[in-house]
Amino acid sequence: MSLAQVAATARRSAALPLTLAVAAVDIDGGEAVGVDECTVLPVASASKLLLLAEVSRRLDTEELLADRLVEILDEDLADGTGLLRRMSRRGWTVEDLAWLTASVSDNTATNALLRLVGRESTARLAKELGLDHLTLHDKVRDIRGPDVPPVFATGTARDLARLVTHAVRSTLSSPPASARLLQWMRANTDHGMVPALVDHDPYAPGFPNPLPDGLLVANKTGTDTGVRADAGVIIGVRRLAYAVVAHWDPALGPSTERAAVHAIRDVGRTLAACARRRAGE
Repeated sequence: MSLAQVAATARRSAALPLTLAVAAVDIDGGEAVGVDECTVLPVASASKLLLLAEVSRRLDTEELLADRLVEILDEDLADGTGLLRRMSRRGWTVEDLAWLTASVSDNTATNALLRLVGRESTARLAKELGLDHLTLHDKVRDIRGPDVPPVFATGTARDLARLVTHAVRSTLSSPPASARLLQWMRANTDHGMVPALVDHDPYAPGFPNPLPDGLLVANKTGTDTGVRADAGVIIGVRRLAYAVVAHWDPALGPSTERAAVHAIRDVGRTLAACARRRAGE
């Protein structure tokens, strides 16, 4: 089964009042497809994969220690997704913060990690990995005034899929750093986008092997006003790295948001069908 069917599914959204950018890569076969995959768009929390990749790299080199205690500062606090804003403790380990960022997209944990490693280091890693347009512009903020970047992060579907591809191929910075990032992604609790129509067990042990009867998914999502994004890997007979980013004018109302989510889920269903079959079947 060809990945061209993924592109065909994505192109069906062309009549909708939104941009749907898609990139998919057959990790082992080398086949890759894309639709608007080089379009730079807001990617919301899907960009946290880049931050987590840098944290994982630093844990590997021992520039950071997993059990290092990090105090949550007032400047780190952010509403939206996450738990730390609602917790009484103010001290968490680096590893705690990474798990919270990956699993529930915790904005406060994200800000603490970003303060720890610096945006410059994420930009440097992006350059090293050939991610030309994936950029963290700022920390997560409850309110964005005229004196700060208008969005948290921007990127392309191709860059997000390429980052996941590095992790799956163990070429992120080292095999242990790549494996750690995939384990964090595996803990993601948001399976409402690409995996929503995919027959998979999000809690199945043994990631990435042995495979269950269904499929395995590891991903990171992003949600913001006018933005839905999902980047990850679906593992079946084939290993498919993917990224899907939807962007639309929020003034169009909730019907467009629903259409965007349905379009993303349709891409996910097609990706799953491809992952179940060998290329050409």
